[in-house]
Amino acid sequence: MMAMRTGRLTRFLAATLAGGLPATVTAIVLLRAHGVSPRFFWTASILLAAAWAGGAWFTYRRLGYRLRTLANIISALREGDFSFRLRRGGREDAFGELTLEINTLAEALRAQRLVDTEATAMLRKLLGEIDVAVLSFDAHRKLRLVNRAGELLIGRTAEEITGCTAEELDLGACLEGDPSRTLTLDIPGTGGRWELRRGVFRHLGRPHTLVILSDVSRALRAEEVTAWKRLIRVMGHELNNSLAPIKSLSLSLEEMTGKDQLPADWREDLHRGLQVIGSRADSLNRFMGAYSTLARLPEPTPVPLDLAGLVHRVAEMETRLRPEVSDGPAMEIRADRDQLEQLLINLVRNAADASLETGGGVRISWAAEADLLLLSVRDEGPGLPDTANLFVPFFTTKPGGSGVGLFLCRQIAEAHQGSLQLADRTDGPGCEALLRLPVRAERTPPAPAIL
Repeated sequence: MMAMRTGRLTRFLAATLAGGLPATVTAIVLLRAHGVSPRFFWTASILLAAAWAGGAWFTYRRLGYRLRTLANIISALREGDFSFRLRRGGREDAFGELTLEINTLAEALRAQRLVDTEATAMLRKLLGEIDVAVLSFDAHRKLRLVNRAGELLIGRTAEEITGCTAEELDLGACLEGDPSRTLTLDIPGTGGRWELRRGVFRHLGRPHTLVILSDVSRALRAEEVTAWKRLIRVMGHELNNSLAPIKSLSLSLEEMTGKDQLPADWREDLHRGLQVIGSRADSLNRFMGAYSTLARLPEPTPVPLDLAGLVHRVAEMETRLRPEVSDGPAMEIRADRDQLEQLLINLVRNAADASLETGGGVRISWAAEADLLLLSVRDEGPGLPDTANLFVPFFTTKPGGSGVGLFLCRQIAEAHQGSLQLADRTDGPGCEALLRLPVRAERTPPAPAIL
């Protein structure tokens, strides 16, 4: 709109100047026709020509000054200097409107640059304070941006490494493979595990790759220490439950057989003591077998499975309390047959154990949600005893239980890219085990087992 107004102003001034020349010539001709004296004629002609030339020159200079002023202001805006303003700015003429619009544009650009500057400063401050390495590589795999955490990771300053390729910085693996994974970096002086996040963005119209690396070694070590403490506490409790009575009975039997005269019922005491020792030894053997099962959980081998057939087959295996199966949609999933069957057997067995306490029932159902399978096992038992320790290895509230069933179920679910949740039911007594699995589960490494 401003360009249109400027064009109209220029055409108007040019028309005015062009129209003044015929008027000047006409006035000179009329003077000549009226027969004025030659001296008056030439004086008047010179004055008229001078007036026309002076007006043309004044108009030219005035217009040129204004146009140069506008050009200087626009040049300053182009260079990023938004401090200049035109003094005259009103709506009284076209040039005044143009001046007002340019001043408004300069103010808008100044405000926008202030916002951008503050946002950039905040982003730089944020990138400098976080302990996550942020690096940007261009299309030629050369480093263009790095924050302080990235400098500490590589062990060199930003000035030293900017322009180096990812291979020169031993970060070539970060630009290849899965964009979201955990990896070990081979950077001198840097060890441990790092979580990688990679994405693509455009800067100045050119593609760049953003790499974010966070050190998970500390968190993993802290979780590992916590897991070992919990495992040692549970194993110590289980071992003490078996070894303490064995030791006590062994001492009692040794003391009894060491007497000169055995009591009359010594055979019965000896038989009963040996039975207890054997029972506790069997319990300890089952415990170690359960531990071995967890430690040797193999990687799943997915095959096509008919879900309805698998669920009905597992339901038929529970002979104490026949579960009710509510068939969902016909579905074929990819999963490890043996592992998924063992997971369902454990869930159904736990549900049956709970329902037998209260005389309730067990119901199995499934549904599809987007690309997920939602399989539910509901019981009518007393509910969950301790939700904080449900998936703690070797924790159990059942007499003679191993405490590995639910933990093993979750390991299997997560190895299939799924999840397992247990919660008390809201529509009645009992609890619900909800298994989520991708309909097309891919082969993935299992979760770390206890060693």
